[in-house]
Amino acid sequence: MDHPPTGPSAPATTGRTRLDSYVDRYAARTAGMTASEIRALFAVASRPEVVSLAGGMPNISGLPLDVVGGAIADLVANQGPVALQYSSGQGDPTLREQICEVMALEGINAHPDDVVVTVGSQQAVDLVTRIFCDPGDVVICEAPSYVGALGVFKAFQCQVVHAEMDADGLVPDALRQAIAATRAAGKTIKFLYTIPNFHNPAGVTMTAARRAEILDICRSEDVLVLEDNPYGLLGFDSEPMRALRADDAEGVIYLGSFSKTFSPGLRVGWALAPHAVREKLVLAQESATLCPPAFNQMAVSAYLQAHDWKGQIKQLREMYRERRDAMVEALGDFMPAACRWNVPHGGFFVWMTLPPGIDAKAMLPRAVTARVAYVPGTAFFADGFGSGSLRLSFCYPTPERIREGVRRLAGVLEEEMELRATFGAKPPQGEHPLPRSGYDGPGTDLS
Repeated sequence: MDHPPTGPSAPATTGRTRLDSYVDRYAARTAGMTASEIRALFAVASRPEVVSLAGGMPNISGLPLDVVGGAIADLVANQGPVALQYSSGQGDPTLREQICEVMALEGINAHPDDVVVTVGSQQAVDLVTRIFCDPGDVVICEAPSYVGALGVFKAFQCQVVHAEMDADGLVPDALRQAIAATRAAGKTIKFLYTIPNFHNPAGVTMTAARRAEILDICRSEDVLVLEDNPYGLLGFDSEPMRALRADDAEGVIYLGSFSKTFSPGLRVGWALAPHAVREKLVLAQESATLCPPAFNQMAVSAYLQAHDWKGQIKQLREMYRERRDAMVEALGDFMPAACRWNVPHGGFFVWMTLPPGIDAKAMLPRAVTARVAYVPGTAFFADGFGSGSLRLSFCYPTPERIREGVRRLAGVLEEEMELRATFGAKPPQGEHPLPRSGYDGPGTDLS
């Protein structure tokens, strides 16, 4: 029979049973480590009877799996001893050269020596935060912002200060105010975190004029920019926009990923950083993982060499545009007139504002019962706001499933509105003002 441990190494106990006997031993920063609202939805949203408009899973059904399989088979047969071995902490040199070719599509002139390959761009956010931020430091983020980045900042005990967005992206005056207020409070700003293209979750894209102004502000205020750009090549109507990093090599750290344009399962992303920062990122990478997986990197490299990846991205753009159109059409057909949403020009997401008095988080269990899932807006704010909004993802379901999911969601929303009207419930408190401009009618274009 097994016996509980005793002696100095035994977990602390009290007179009553604890759910976690180690609760008194964890580092203080673990208080910021909580499951995201998206991850909590996965178990439900993955059921086949549920139409998931929640997760931002890329649709890889259109990938040439025969080409991918052949490239990987050749990799194992011809370079197996290298691909299955430890590798450089900075990443495979050939892949870093190819990454520079990818970034050139957005006007970036980069050298492979300044690229650090990471385990997805999510790890790149973690590494940048790890080397720059002490507990209590401030990261300025758009409102709303990517839930995965907010989780990283919270885990490192950073304070997130939100700055408002509108139809053109991050509002310059809001950024100025956030910087001034933070410094007036005696706090240290470590960087601005921004997703300029087809924003997750808001769907908006920062205009060229707005990009120049944001860069000017950050230069004059000596604020580093962390540009996260997983969706930049997935625009529906135009060529890729010029990256922030293309116009400021020293003041911008650029993050990219192959998760949206090739395979999320291989977990290959990268950071392009100024030379001194690059060195720190490599050291942080080596302490975290020793090295990113060589096999995954070489598999991506082999795919890029063996296939017309630019043509493949064009096909992905057309597929996602079809799904975007299906969602926007369904929203117009089914949603109550008081709802507002944007029409994104790329990426995966639509941001919808609900009628006054409707709480997206409180409504979610009823939506799941009706076999449709979404992500409440509160997941994308560090300050508790966003209860009157939600994120809808159109990237994974078929157009037919998207339409059915929107129909189900509209039915749930109409029932919720009837309940609110019957019982006179008060609107949810603490709704964020973002974004103001552009929500003048159903289907208003915010991007």
